[in-house]
Amino acid sequence: MRPRPLRRLAPCAAAVLMAAALPALAQDALQARNLAATCANCHGTNGHAQGDMKPLAGVAADKIVAMLADFKSGAQPATIMHQIAKGYSDEQIRLIAGYFAAQPPKSK
Repeated sequence: MRPRPLRRLAPCAAAVLMAAALPALAQDALQARNLAATCANCHGTNGHAQGDMKPLAGVAADKIVAMLADFKSGAQPATIMHQIAKGYSDEQIRLIAGYFAAQPPKSK
């Protein structure tokens, strides 16, 4: 039985599609890093907080998303975080959460 030409092209097509998506992934990673940088004043560089501030490095993304949603909705009282959280779209919050989740926690 002769192989179908489309089956031979499938790996090439998949490689082209993945290569086309790489710039978008790189752009998302850069945007996530830039958005997360705004958190550095309180939560430290890459989420490694100093003193009594809550560290974000290594915290699960879904937990960070939930915390920011609570601040954004007003369910979690705060001095400043409710105002900051309202300034981000849901997509931006997901990017920030993913960035911090990917950071290694600070060793003690």
